[in-house]
Amino acid sequence: MRKPRRAPRVGDILQEVEGDRITEILLEGGMGPAPGGRYYHWEELRFHPPPEGLSTEEWWLGIKLSRMQGRRLLPFADVRGRPFSYVLTDEVYALLHQIDQQAAGRIGLPENVVGSRDRHRYVVSSLMEEAITSSLLEGAATTRREARQLLRSGKPPSTTAERMVVNNYLTMQNIRHDHQIPLTIEAVLGIHRVVTEGTLERPQDAGRMQLPGEKRIDVGPDNEPDVVYHTPPPAEELPERMETLVAFANGEPPEPFVHPVVRAVALHFYLAYLHPFTDGNGRTARALFYRSLLRQEYWLAEYLSISRLLYRAPAQYGRAFLYTETDEADFTYFLLHQLDILRRSIEDLWRYIEGKAAEVRRTEQALRGSRAFNHRQIDLLSSALRRPDEVYTIKSHKNTHGVTYPTAHSDLKELCEQGLLERRKAGREYRFYPAVERLQELFDGA
Repeated sequence: MRKPRRAPRVGDILQEVEGDRITEILLEGGMGPAPGGRYYHWEELRFHPPPEGLSTEEWWLGIKLSRMQGRRLLPFADVRGRPFSYVLTDEVYALLHQIDQQAAGRIGLPENVVGSRDRHRYVVSSLMEEAITSSLLEGAATTRREARQLLRSGKPPSTTAERMVVNNYLTMQNIRHDHQIPLTIEAVLGIHRVVTEGTLERPQDAGRMQLPGEKRIDVGPDNEPDVVYHTPPPAEELPERMETLVAFANGEPPEPFVHPVVRAVALHFYLAYLHPFTDGNGRTARALFYRSLLRQEYWLAEYLSISRLLYRAPAQYGRAFLYTETDEADFTYFLLHQLDILRRSIEDLWRYIEGKAAEVRRTEQALRGSRAFNHRQIDLLSSALRRPDEVYTIKSHKNTHGVTYPTAHSDLKELCEQGLLERRKAGREYRFYPAVERLQELFDGA
C-alpha cells in the first residue's frame, strides 16, 4: 500500500486565493462535504476533473470549507495538537440508521429464524471466528481450521500463534461478562495483558504501557523498513491521553451527544493511534470496540466478527487510518470505513443465520420420523454431512453446545451405537469420526 500524499491545508490555500474568489468558489456547484456522495481524500480527488471554472485546489478548498462548517470535535488530539473531528454526511447517517435498526434495542434474534437453543452455539461460533481472524490479522501463523479445532478441543496452546488465538478468545469471553463495568486504564491494561500473555519477546511488556525514554515503534510496511506510516505520540503523553480515552468511553464529563457507534469506532481508532504497547495494539483496540458496543446495548455485537472482513482487505483499513492522519485529523474517513465493515458484518450474520436455520429445518425434516436424536445430535449430524472429514471429541461437543461432560459423552455414545459415528482412541482420549456411508443412507432413506 502506497502512503497517501498529505492533503493541502485550508490555511495554505486561502493565502493563495483572494477574498472575492472564495465567495465564488462556495457558490459553484459540486460543493458539499461529499461530492456525488463520496467523501474524497485529496489523494483521490486530485484525479477527478473539478467543476467547470474551478481548479482542483479551489474545488478542494470549497469541499473543506463545507466540511468545517459541519464538523464535530472529539476530545482527542493528534501529535500536532489538532482535535480529531468528523462530519455526519448522508452516508454516515444512513449507515448509523441501518446499524441501529439491526443491532440495538430490545428486539433479539427472531424466534422463527433462530430458536433459543441455538443462540449459545451462534455466540460461541462468532467469538471463535473473531478470535481467529483477529490473530490472523496480526500475523499469527495458523489456519482457520487448525485454530477452530484448537478452541473446540480445549487443549492448551503449543505455539505462539495458538496462544494468540486462545488469548483473543479469552478476551472476547471476558468482554461479554464485564462490559457493564466503567472502563479504567487498569482495565485497558488488563485486556492487553490477556491478549498478549505468552506471545511477547519481553513477557514483562504484557499489560504495560511504554514508559518515557523507551523507543516508540514507528508503524510501516513490513517489507519497507524505511517507510513510516505512523509515528505515535511520545510515551510521556500516554497517561494523560489514556485518561482522556477512558473518560470518553464512559461518557465523562458531560459532552455534546456522540452516537454510540461513533463512540465505539473512535475508541478503536484512538487506541490504535496512541499505540501505547510494544505489540498487541490492534487486538486491544478491536476489543475496546466490541466492549463499547456491548456496554451501549448493541447486543448483536457479540454475534459479529469485524476482523474477518478486515483480514480480507487490510489495505483498506490502513488507508482509512492514513487518510485521517494526512487530512488535518479528519476522523470521517476511518469512521466511514468502520461503519461499512460493521454493516457488512451484520448482513453476513443474517445470511449465516438464515442459511443455518434453513439447514437445520431440512435436517430436522429428514429426521422427523425418528425421535432418537436431540437437537445437539441433529446439529452434529448436519455438520458431519457437510464436513465428512471433521473430527469430534467429547470435549469439543461439550464446548460447542455448553453442556456438561456426561451429557456430551452420552450424545456421542448414542450416535456410535446407531452406527452414525466411529470411535477411535488417540492417546488418552476418544475421537469420533462421521460414518459417511451410514449417514448418507440415513438421510437418503428419511
